[in-house]
Amino acid sequence: MYVFNADGTLQQANPDAGDAKTSDSDGKGVWISEGDRVRGKWVEITADRATHRFVGRNEFTFELRVDGDIFAGTETARFYGTGDRQIGGPLGSTLRGTRVTAH
Repeated sequence: MYVFNADGTLQQANPDAGDAKTSDSDGKGVWISEGDRVRGKWVEITADRATHRFVGRNEFTFELRVDGDIFAGTETARFYGTGDRQIGGPLGSTLRGTRVTAH
């Protein structure tokens, strides 16, 4: 779930139980609008579930096209361990979603 705030910040969340080894359930970032496109970046910090120690961060850049309440685009992920060393990525994925609305 992504929340795009009017001030250009964003919040991202996924189920905490989604990763059995590390906790990576919350991300924060920024976004900008360029016509029907949205570009941005967000970062999440990861911790070892057993020791509760910092193990790294995950950085995601994305670009979306918005059409009404539907968006589609791409995201690239890079993963960093302690010491700011890249340990994974870049990995690409496709994003598709629908705006949450109250009826």
